[in-house]
Amino acid sequence: MSTGKVIARATLVIIAMSILSRLLGFGREVAIAHGFGATAATDAYVLAFTIPYLFMGVVGGAMAATVVPVFTEYVTKGQRDEAWKLFSSVINVLGLALLAVIGLGILLAPYVINLMAPGFPTETEKLAVLLLQIMLPSVLFLVMGNVFMGLLNANNVFGPSAFGPGAMNLGIIFSALVLGKIYGIEGLAVGTVGGAALSALIQVPFLYKVGFRWYPTLDLRHPGVRKLFSLMLPVLASIGFAQGYILIERMLASGLVEGSIAALNYAYKLLLLPQGLFVVAISMAIFPTLSRMVSEGKLEEMGQILAKGIRFIFLISIPAGVGLMILREPVIKLLFERGAFDETASHMTAVALFFYSIGLVGQSLSPLLIRGFYALQDVYTPLKITLAMVAVNVISALLLIGPLQHGGLALANSIGMTFNMLMLVWLLQRRIPGIVDKSLIRFCSGTLAAAAVMALAVYGLDGFLAGLFKGGTLALAGRVAIDIIVGALVYFAVAFLLRLDELKMAMDLGKQMLNKVRGE
Repeated sequence: MSTGKVIARATLVIIAMSILSRLLGFGREVAIAHGFGATAATDAYVLAFTIPYLFMGVVGGAMAATVVPVFTEYVTKGQRDEAWKLFSSVINVLGLALLAVIGLGILLAPYVINLMAPGFPTETEKLAVLLLQIMLPSVLFLVMGNVFMGLLNANNVFGPSAFGPGAMNLGIIFSALVLGKIYGIEGLAVGTVGGAALSALIQVPFLYKVGFRWYPTLDLRHPGVRKLFSLMLPVLASIGFAQGYILIERMLASGLVEGSIAALNYAYKLLLLPQGLFVVAISMAIFPTLSRMVSEGKLEEMGQILAKGIRFIFLISIPAGVGLMILREPVIKLLFERGAFDETASHMTAVALFFYSIGLVGQSLSPLLIRGFYALQDVYTPLKITLAMVAVNVISALLLIGPLQHGGLALANSIGMTFNMLMLVWLLQRRIPGIVDKSLIRFCSGTLAAAAVMALAVYGLDGFLAGLFKGGTLALAGRVAIDIIVGALVYFAVAFLLRLDELKMAMDLGKQMLNKVRGE
């Protein structure tokens, strides 16, 4: 199968699984919002889950990023069996280390919460400590799930790991609707751990199917183990600093009005919808191919594929960001405004979403660009850029939190992510010439023009529909659906008239998805 077909097929599988996972993800957020709203209890839950989430993002993300190139290198050399033995040792070492971290974290939970949220009232702080102690075991499953994902992706298996978050969402939805009603927010925390376990364990049968076998070994002297951890440490630091800004954002938000942390969390989850459906899909699908091309010395072909990936992500993320900015209020009302989630919570979330959406392009492109460096086994350049990005984030947050409150924190995030994207593109272009050229600049300009026309059309249409569709949830759903459909049609019509290259790729993926649904 050709490289293009492999990437397209992988992208299609990831998109299909991601759609299901994201739908369940929104079901999770709706269930939590309905049961607990944007309250002090929700703030405590979100803050407490930040720790396991950061471990997943930092340690799990670093493992997933380094597993693929190392495993691919062994396979390219014809040493597949040795690769499995290597990663058996890695899993054993990592598992023991995580168990030690969990035990230490449970003991130190009061100090961690006090450090993270110095502005919390005493009762909210005590609740956050309890929730953190309950949810810390999820660290083991979240990190291991990312390791399993890296191994499956290196073997061109994408579906199970792409659905992993969906399995976790099922556990959280159940706990929010059932356990939460019986045991309160503590029941939600227990269900979160169960969902994390499910997300990792569903991948295990597929690992064995592609050849993995577990060995009771702790061979730290294996050259592959040493190489993996030598690559992982800078990646760990890079992701750690980037994720560390989430802690800084939560710390700053803890001193604002009640519900600020929850509003930022709900808005950020909305922002991740288009990224999770398309952007992460193309980044994950391309990564194994990029690693193989580096191993085979095909840098020119690697550059061509990266350039196509950049264009495709830009084509999707620009209209998605603009659409979220314009439709933020009706979308949030439709998804969340019920139960304990009142009009005030809706307004706070809309403010955060507006400012987060400004940085969606940077948020979307950065993972692909970073994977380009990781495929080259260059783990230090992304680390240096991340350090600069965090500095930009913090300075922006301190300057903007006064006039814009929690909206300033969201805008600071957008400024940092845009800076990160520009630096990554500039430095990657120096390593692999040809990624940025006149055709890319023309393409990006055309995409912005098409998005601007779409914005005007949707803004006018939504104002008209707001007066026409009055009533409950069904009327609001109809209004939002028409806005999205018309916006998409206008955007792609203008893009077609401007002859944007990657439009054909997006249309081909859409056709393939429809054929899959029809069983063709």
